[in-house]
Amino acid sequence: MADEATPMTDTQDNKQAHGSKKNIFKLLRVKHVTGILSLASFVFSIPILASVTWLLYMKSYDCEWLFKLPRLQIGISIGLIFVFLICNGALFLRSRLPMVGIIVVMVPLTLMFTVGLALLGANSLESRKIPATPLWFRMKADDDGLWNNIKGCIYGVHVCQDLAASSKPVKSYDFDKKKLSSVESGCCLPPEECHMQYVNASFWQKDENGTDSWGNADCDAWSNERDVLCYNCQSCKDGYVKALQSKWSKLGVFLVSMAVFLITCHLALFLATMWELHFLIRRFHLIETGAHRGSNINPRGGARFDGLEYLIGRLREIHGGALGTEPR
Repeated sequence: MADEATPMTDTQDNKQAHGSKKNIFKLLRVKHVTGILSLASFVFSIPILASVTWLLYMKSYDCEWLFKLPRLQIGISIGLIFVFLICNGALFLRSRLPMVGIIVVMVPLTLMFTVGLALLGANSLESRKIPATPLWFRMKADDDGLWNNIKGCIYGVHVCQDLAASSKPVKSYDFDKKKLSSVESGCCLPPEECHMQYVNASFWQKDENGTDSWGNADCDAWSNERDVLCYNCQSCKDGYVKALQSKWSKLGVFLVSMAVFLITCHLALFLATMWELHFLIRRFHLIETGAHRGSNINPRGGARFDGLEYLIGRLREIHGGALGTEPR
């Protein structure tokens, strides 16, 4: 009977050893996934530092300082630096405090996502009190006092003068409005609805026969005087606001995209970490159960407890050594 029991015991030991190896391989696959997600989270956070450099050294648009937007650039840059530090700090917290880590990282990323949507002009977030949003720009452009300063600034930086100088040799059939910036086409040229004849980029001759069909107040606001041109036109306001919105909407797209990527990576990393933790605890309990039953000794020297020291060490790392000593 003893001889018959020995083969059965050996078979059970072999099955348990095979199961142990299979579980270790599962654990290694989980660690491989968490490693890839950690690397992806770090890689996606690097463009944040690049955007900080872009914001700090980016040349402000003409007369943008009148909106006090350079201060906003500095504020967003500082915020992005904190986001970068928090995102990478959360990677170190995930092994010991995964729940705290995911909460800490989600707060700035959610704020980053919200700011990006506001810069893009999301209807539910757009407000006259939020700087650099489309509604805020339109409100500022409608402020007569501020717009007078902007007109003087545009004239002072010689936007239309430079356009006139560069287009002197250009004939009317070669003059292409599509190549002009929104400020040049809005402030230096009359609207197309006015049907004025081209002389040069800053001098247009009115067609007196078509004045009744204009139906556009900008046609009356246009003047060939260099300090007037179309600076009082609504098209000038729209063109200047469009130029500023183009710059800040690009930043909004970047913030929204990076926030989505990082939130996705950190959520996936959190789930993988909890999966690894669940596997480790389950495996540890199985080892503890086997130890209490006196089956922790494999007479054939199999690999039933390969990785045992790693499992216990990993759990001690997560729980601060509160799991006790290794079973003997």
